[in-house]
Amino acid sequence: MRALLYDRFGPPDVLHVAEIEAPHVTRGEVLVRVEAAALNPKDVLVRKGKFAWMSGRRFPKIPGYDFAGTVAAIGPRVHGFSRDEPVYGMINRWSAGACAEMVSVPADELAPKPRRLSMVEAAAVPLAALTALQALRDEARVSAGARVVINGASGGVGTFAVQIAKRLGAHVIAVCSRRNAALVSELGADDVCAYDERDVRELGGEVHVFFDVFGNQPYPKVKHLLSKRGRFVTTIPRPAAVARDVATRFTSRTARLVVVKSRARDLNLLRTWIDGGVLRPVVDRSLPLEQGVEAVEYLETRRARGKIVLTL
Repeated sequence: MRALLYDRFGPPDVLHVAEIEAPHVTRGEVLVRVEAAALNPKDVLVRKGKFAWMSGRRFPKIPGYDFAGTVAAIGPRVHGFSRDEPVYGMINRWSAGACAEMVSVPADELAPKPRRLSMVEAAAVPLAALTALQALRDEARVSAGARVVINGASGGVGTFAVQIAKRLGAHVIAVCSRRNAALVSELGADDVCAYDERDVRELGGEVHVFFDVFGNQPYPKVKHLLSKRGRFVTTIPRPAAVARDVATRFTSRTARLVVVKSRARDLNLLRTWIDGGVLRPVVDRSLPLEQGVEAVEYLETRRARGKIVLTL
């Protein structure tokens, strides 16, 4: 099978397309024929070796955590899927592997593809939307009427976070560049704070939740914005912060780290929202697998509006 892979840690140009042996389906797993796979900042950090202690040092490595395709084979003790069924999902393991023609994943990391989405659109959903959902619902415990700031609202996670926060009944303040203000407003943001015109740290009024998607507004810099019972939630902005943030996760009720998990029940919830017209992915661009280096270089500019997807 064809796969985008790399044989050593390094810059984007270590990536190349090669023919490798396809994975075999094992007990509890489903083999998926991948038609589209999305790229995420996590792929960049892993490829640079920043999380070698998690991803391991065995090569070659295949990037990509979320994907969409059709069921090619079903392993023993798997129920609820059929051959050729359109599916989408996210790989939990740090070693990734979605940017390949075939991927074998545990059945509980998979769900039927939303009917109203193309394969490219469906591949853009899992990691980003699951991160936003689990950050806002589980870590921030957003409820109706909450005033929520989404810092990095126009990126992959941010575009979903705006929509999910609105679905949970929040008043959403989206932080992005002025050029992306119209996009986040269209997605449901009530107010926009353009960082190239105004410092988010100077916002007026109490904030119930501050979700730092972009990773450039750490808790100490924005805690003055939070209400007495307010919560700060972050993704993993940089490896050096992991130990501190994990410790904070267990010692603070205010500052929280979201560690996204692929769960079939959450993928099914997202599918219901998407097919019901409540949620939609934003795809900046899709490129063929052979242009993987170009796609990753664009991802690393951190200026994508929504997701970048590779097609196979």
